[in-house]
Amino acid sequence: MDSILIKIFATALAFSQVTTRPDGVKTEFDAVRDRSEVAELLSAGCAHMRKAFDIEDINLDDLIATAMDDKEALSSEIKALKGLKLADLHVAYRQFCKVDKMEESPVDLGHVITFYNSAVKDLPDAVQLKHLKLPGASVVLDSKSERLAEIYVPNNRRIWVKLADIPEAVRNAFVAAEDKRFFQHTGIDERGLVRAFIGNFTHPGRPQGGSTITQQVAKNLLVGNDITYERKLREMIVASRMERALTKAEILELYLNSIYLGRGAWGIEMAARSYFGKPAEALSAVEGALLAGLAKGPNYFNPDHHPERARERLAYVLGRMQDDAMIGAAAAQPVLPQLVEYRPARRDFGFHFVDHIAREAKVVAGLDSLTSSSYTVRSTVNSALQRAVETTLQEGLARYELNSGRYKFEGPEANISDAVRQIAADLRATEPAWLVALKTTRLPLYDVHWEAAVVLENTRGKRGDAINVGLTDGRILPLNTWSAAIRRGLKPYDVVYVQVGEAKGKQAARADLRIRPTVQGAALVLGNETGRILAMAGGFSYPASQLNRVVQSQRQPGSTLKPLTYLAALRKGLQPNTLVMDEPITLAPIGATGSARQRGFWSPRNYDGGASGAITLRRALENSRNLATAQLLATGLDDSAEQGLDRVCELAMEAQLYKECMRYYPFVLGAQTVRLIDLAAFYAAIANEGARLQPHAIETIEQDGRAIYRHDPRAVDWIGFADRASFYQLKSMLQGVLARGTAHAVKHLSPYAGGKTGTTDNWADAWFVGFTNDVTVAIWVGYDNGDGGRRTLGRGQTGAKVALPMFEPIVQAAWELHAPRTALNGPSREAMHQLVTLSIDPYTGDPAPAGSGRAFTEYFKRDPSGRANDTQFRIVSRAESYAGPFQQWSYDNHPYGDNRPPFPFPTWRLGPREYPSWRGYPDDEDRLPQPPRRVDPDYFWRGWIEH
Repeated sequence: MDSILIKIFATALAFSQVTTRPDGVKTEFDAVRDRSEVAELLSAGCAHMRKAFDIEDINLDDLIATAMDDKEALSSEIKALKGLKLADLHVAYRQFCKVDKMEESPVDLGHVITFYNSAVKDLPDAVQLKHLKLPGASVVLDSKSERLAEIYVPNNRRIWVKLADIPEAVRNAFVAAEDKRFFQHTGIDERGLVRAFIGNFTHPGRPQGGSTITQQVAKNLLVGNDITYERKLREMIVASRMERALTKAEILELYLNSIYLGRGAWGIEMAARSYFGKPAEALSAVEGALLAGLAKGPNYFNPDHHPERARERLAYVLGRMQDDAMIGAAAAQPVLPQLVEYRPARRDFGFHFVDHIAREAKVVAGLDSLTSSSYTVRSTVNSALQRAVETTLQEGLARYELNSGRYKFEGPEANISDAVRQIAADLRATEPAWLVALKTTRLPLYDVHWEAAVVLENTRGKRGDAINVGLTDGRILPLNTWSAAIRRGLKPYDVVYVQVGEAKGKQAARADLRIRPTVQGAALVLGNETGRILAMAGGFSYPASQLNRVVQSQRQPGSTLKPLTYLAALRKGLQPNTLVMDEPITLAPIGATGSARQRGFWSPRNYDGGASGAITLRRALENSRNLATAQLLATGLDDSAEQGLDRVCELAMEAQLYKECMRYYPFVLGAQTVRLIDLAAFYAAIANEGARLQPHAIETIEQDGRAIYRHDPRAVDWIGFADRASFYQLKSMLQGVLARGTAHAVKHLSPYAGGKTGTTDNWADAWFVGFTNDVTVAIWVGYDNGDGGRRTLGRGQTGAKVALPMFEPIVQAAWELHAPRTALNGPSREAMHQLVTLSIDPYTGDPAPAGSGRAFTEYFKRDPSGRANDTQFRIVSRAESYAGPFQQWSYDNHPYGDNRPPFPFPTWRLGPREYPSWRGYPDDEDRLPQPPRRVDPDYFWRGWIEH
């Protein structure tokens, strides 16, 4: 038996059942015993169908006779019947519809039953559509209530709307266009099938299907849209069952919310907004008719590209409505209504942040998914600042690999030679083919903020290779590729990323190649007084890696954790000028006994391998002295180093950096991993004198105009029992890190900011966390090391060298885009009640006449009499401090007031600038002697070289 005939009769078997016995549809027959039952069902279905032909005033027998007279023409033109032997179909028609006895039937009912059983096995349950709400599209707004992003499941960009909120004329338009007898049939419209059948004969170029609205819902939501007989079988049975499980209103509501209507819109509400800029409830009859006309083929009848087709389809729908008295003649004028401009959403920033929005919504509002309905999420992000942060991080990571020689060019981002050839063949093109192709190319890393450039010429001459590239603004510039190997590997119409250096003086404009880095990084800008996440970059590029290293990754913080130890000291009553010994120390492991105790001693050392002797707490923190920090832990916080560690751990948990501390001494040098967002929140609390605001990305979540979640701005945690004086002293000491310490490369920012550099053992992680009055900026750079290895940044690649250069362009952007630059605030009124000011020497901690030499105003806590509490020699006696020549240690061994230019880095605008030399300005670490390191492979805590 012909396979097409098997499928047709299996489909007829399904049709016969749903039309003649809809309450008793069988989905399995015995291929031997049930043949007679199937034959009866086919005959009953044929009789039922003949009535539909009679109602439509069509003589089926005459139609078949006419068809049989021109078999070849039919088989070649009618796509729906292509490949079918009409003679066999005619014999089968006589057998089951005319009930003629045939000696040789072309129909083997056993084969039909086998195909039918297989096709309708495991049908979906139509009852599940009862009260179903399809996935919706939620919109995320930025801090200025401007649209940032839409969140939706693919092929489900919709906003659900109730049937009652859709104008009756719009509902009627869809019924008239798609299913005239929707309210009369029970899922399958025999008369609609007849019209489709006749239409396929009279207009064979575009076959019609005759599906009802109910069948379309079944196809869209339950059985899929495969173009197969199997799907059609399943669709008919499920549609019949839907009619018994759902009301007509429920089916129509599902249909109007599920159908695709073009312009990336699923459902009538999203389509109304996309085409007309209004909700569905505000649509006119003509606007509704245009959308109804798109249901048949949103691409074919697209009014943007095929206005004439759309106008013809609109006239057809309005005519059907007029025939059915749904609309008057005056209103049925087929004039295309005014459309709003269509700009497909193509976002190129904020992807890690939007991902975080979805996770936060689940935690704070209990929403498993923002696509379960249509929500409006008002977020905290400053869109312009977000772009600036992403741009700075991407440039900073690439510059690190270029400066360190670690870059690896893997090839161009794309090649557009095929597109250029196609465009060049179009005589209507008014721009160069390469320019048109470049403008329409979407590169794989669609959120990278460098410029795309296409290689136009790669020539070799006496002066070497010369490569010219074209930019999207039409300019053609020479390309700097950093190596001859890269130049040789580029060919015409390769697309690469570049950073444009504008013309300056005698130097012409040029394009510098930018290479995807393998190193990763993260950056966060947090509002100090609100906890709002103003910008978040979770990695170099979201398409390359969706891991958000701000919140989903934990890394060792290194020396950025040291402020905790100094805060504990200040709370203990010590002052910033208290002296501590910066000299070697060895601590026995906590709780270890016997041989384990002998093996686990901890002997940290300073980055430069030396020691400074007696040094103030201020200078120890400013210059990140490991030995001084360990000595402070052992002698300044409590009766023992172990108890001192407990004090630091208590503060760490109070600051919500950790839920529990790992009790080992390297903890104070940043050995325990932490999330960047939690570290940033701690530094924001320092700027706030101890007030820790909860970092958050969501202000409100609204549904149907009603707020279902609202962030509580009063949720504040005070760290350290609101010891605001101690926090202000720490804040001032961190300001000194920029003025005189490890971050002095940006000392010109010290009146306005404080912060701390950090580098972990063997240069695996580089950090800088800094704050102003209004924002905290946290930056991390390192390799993911997901393969189990531990790739480091390389010798000498410290937080000051790798992370700090990104701080300035980000903070400058924050000052321009969020809050203006102001000098760091002095102590609050509450803090000042406990403080008194004295003029001291910042290096020795000794009193110094105001205005003389290096005199510096320091804030001291008061003693019970109201005077400054003198703790300068509480840990180190006066005699010990003068046991040898006091080393007035400064980070670079230069006098106070070093005025070297900072490490060159572009402003956040990435405007005209010079690319830095390969090494840039030498960091202080390069000037310090590097003693040889002896590493014991069995030693667990390997040195903890912190900076």
